[in-house]
Amino acid sequence: MPKSKGNAYFLSCKQGADAAAKELGIEMIFDGPTDPDPAKQNEIIEQWINLGVDAIAVACENRDGISTALRKARAKGIKVITYDADAQPDAREFFVNQATVEGIGNALTDEAARLLGGTGDYAIITASLTAGNMIAWQQVIEKRNAEKFPNLKRVALRPCDDLKDKAQSEATALLSANPNLKLIMAICSPAVPGAAEAIKQAGKAGQVKLIGLGLPNENKRYVKDGVTDTVILWKTLDLGYLTIHAATALAKGELKAGATSFKAGKLGEFKIAGDNILLGEPFKFTKENIEQFDF
Repeated sequence: MPKSKGNAYFLSCKQGADAAAKELGIEMIFDGPTDPDPAKQNEIIEQWINLGVDAIAVACENRDGISTALRKARAKGIKVITYDADAQPDAREFFVNQATVEGIGNALTDEAARLLGGTGDYAIITASLTAGNMIAWQQVIEKRNAEKFPNLKRVALRPCDDLKDKAQSEATALLSANPNLKLIMAICSPAVPGAAEAIKQAGKAGQVKLIGLGLPNENKRYVKDGVTDTVILWKTLDLGYLTIHAATALAKGELKAGATSFKAGKLGEFKIAGDNILLGEPFKFTKENIEQFDF
């Protein structure tokens, strides 16, 4: 189950999941809300419980809201795995974690330092000042910045409400107010193309670097035009593939609590930290490789 089944990100995860299902010879049902809707996710979980599926893998829109339904599934003997976004730990057996907070924060900071040669002013555009994942990433960025790159200076933090147009206007304001700005770090997906458009319209492509978390297809033209330097995410196909392999192994009793590693078909061995199956380090999409990806 995706957060929403029309989302390009989750359709890309589905490609990997489909490949794993075919490889394993299992039947996979892919269903979820049309738009992110916790109540609809719960409704579909109830349907799957009544259907008597062997395993459920879900990207949770609301961590607390879905946990009651998932606990019910577990009580019925159904194996439960989460991926992309977790439930309460007692509502599932494993979480397929696409990237740790440290992995994301460090990757962003290191890439900013690489592009700026370790020195210069940068600004962050976030989704909101209250989003838990954004705050966690910012804390890692600040720590990495202070410990490894003391000559990097964050001069601003601006929210864009997860809107591309607002990200563009925020980036335009940042460029105007900070003549020494060398890099914008956009840490929600709509902010990356929004900031890119602002940099392009200001005629500052190449002068002000841009990196961020986002989808390749939304950023390809800006990357190809040299406006956006690096888009950071993870291989979504691999996330879907690993999730189905893990859910199947759990249903067959081949993956059990306490395991420290897991082998997922052609992708090989993955580390398990506690009850988190780790996909690995974030992936960097650049001018050299971004055309290879379609999501």
